[in-house]
Amino acid sequence: MPTAMIEMDDGAQLRTWTTGSLDHAAIPLVILHGGPGLPDYLGPVAGMIEDLCLVHRYDQRGTGGSGWEGEHTIARHVRDLALLLDAWGHDRAVLVGHSFGTNLAGYFTLAHPERVAGLIQIAGPFLDPWRDAYRAAQRARRTDEQQDRLDELEALASRTDAEEIEYLTLSWFTDHADRARAWDWALASARACRPVNYAMNSQLNAAKKADPLESHVDELRECLPAGTVIIGGADDSRPAEALRRLGAHLECEVVLIPNAGHHPWLEAPDQFTAAFRAAAARQTREHA
Repeated sequence: MPTAMIEMDDGAQLRTWTTGSLDHAAIPLVILHGGPGLPDYLGPVAGMIEDLCLVHRYDQRGTGGSGWEGEHTIARHVRDLALLLDAWGHDRAVLVGHSFGTNLAGYFTLAHPERVAGLIQIAGPFLDPWRDAYRAAQRARRTDEQQDRLDELEALASRTDAEEIEYLTLSWFTDHADRARAWDWALASARACRPVNYAMNSQLNAAKKADPLESHVDELRECLPAGTVIIGGADDSRPAEALRRLGAHLECEVVLIPNAGHHPWLEAPDQFTAAFRAAAARQTREHA
């Protein structure tokens, strides 16, 4: 898989991957991973559409192979994406966000609507109110013993590697609708998506709360590219109703996949692939 380090205007080096078809009749596509504070994990999702167009991914600064220390702001991450598009030689691209990546895609669309040819949002962003329902669903999916252990691990000043993996697994297995496989999926993610940049997570979550994307819904609707699609799991611990409300406000299509959670490509691969490929094929070509 072609990998390249691309330097930002402040000297930060971001690790990127470029795959897919060099079809000049198609707009390139950029995939934005979630977190915040995790490295990229969306290689399997990119693989679903690599025959359709050129596909770019990257580790956001401070994660994975994009080592960096400093203050994280939404504006800095929006600028990083603009500079990456410049480095790749693209005036415009179709953006695909997952989880926090949907927020980043939304903020970027507000700042640079002329550079967003299309938008595919996966499992987000969520229109308030949603957090109380999310916390209740998380708690309902944990036993009392699991919740007690999670609280115990969270209270530690520092965790061993084994404790960190256990902590992340307990935190993430509630994201999955398939209760029989949820723990194994979360454990695999906990082993692969480390270390977590907790400072980045805290700073960007605080930035989202200070200037929530939800407060810009009307503005976002005005600059939203045609054909925007939100794809979510109907059984995500985050309420699907929040995605429906956002779709209604933005006047865009919402596809909710039954029996799927926050990572619908894992739990309903056939249905997700069909919906994702249809959206990617349409958006990378209609606006070319």
